[in-house]
Amino acid sequence: MACEAINPKEIMKPIDINYYQETLGLQTALFSLIDHQDAIVATTYHVTQSNGKKLILKISDQENHYSRELYFLKLLSNQLPVPRILNTVPPKREIRGAILMECLPGSLLTSCEMTSSLAQELGQSLALIHLNRFPGYGDPIQDQLSDDPKEHFTFKFEEGLEECKNHLPSHVLNASESYYHSHLDLLSSVDGPCAIHRDFRPGNLIVHNGKLKGVIDWAGARASFAEEDFCSIEHGDWLKNHKDNFYLGYANIRKFPDYSPLIPFLRLNKAIATIGFLVKRNTWKTTDNHLYQFNRKFLDDLL
Repeated sequence: MACEAINPKEIMKPIDINYYQETLGLQTALFSLIDHQDAIVATTYHVTQSNGKKLILKISDQENHYSRELYFLKLLSNQLPVPRILNTVPPKREIRGAILMECLPGSLLTSCEMTSSLAQELGQSLALIHLNRFPGYGDPIQDQLSDDPKEHFTFKFEEGLEECKNHLPSHVLNASESYYHSHLDLLSSVDGPCAIHRDFRPGNLIVHNGKLKGVIDWAGARASFAEEDFCSIEHGDWLKNHKDNFYLGYANIRKFPDYSPLIPFLRLNKAIATIGFLVKRNTWKTTDNHLYQFNRKFLDDLL
């Protein structure tokens, strides 16, 4: 998952859904909270209008999540299936930013729905994302891109490590930091800078009748290197018997990067970021314990 620290200064009051209903002119619509284990960085509602038309309202916890979602939905609107933006509520003091978008047909991808042809289509879609180039690495909406992929990546790793410092045992923290810096030079020849999703996995892929209908959740997208997106695939191993078809689809669009040497290094960064995020949110023992345990086990096995 795409995980970032929550700045205590950015924590706002509980969501007043009536405000969004009135602002968006949806007073007569029915709002139904979408509650699933993947929805931990935003609050999302199904919106059913009086005429039966269904929409999606995504309310972001942080201003930069809202801004990135908006940026990448616009950037990719004519390139691959992403939800069409219908209206927005810009963030302001004590008001979270929100995007009203179309409700795409289908449901989140499950393992039983995966086929060879769908895996190939997913590979093509990831390659289409990576075709979008940037002048540097980092967050494109902040206009502070770096020429060095190690700079932004290390900043995010150290941020995650700081969040974990009062939680993880010192020997795990020290071993993680040592492993990271001893493998940092692997980033010297990565495939970038390009647009990446950073959380390309079943929980963000909508399918219907065996076809991809939408790639969702762009709050964590970045200007980075293509190999980072393959970490989301390897960290969950969700492609399993369909990797060859996925690779074929990707290679039909652009050259396939040799990401294998980077994967343990990238998975370490992802595990640290995820644990830090869950500890910060205080959900590591409750609603997100499954995610926490998965990443703790990875650290223990790697280190």
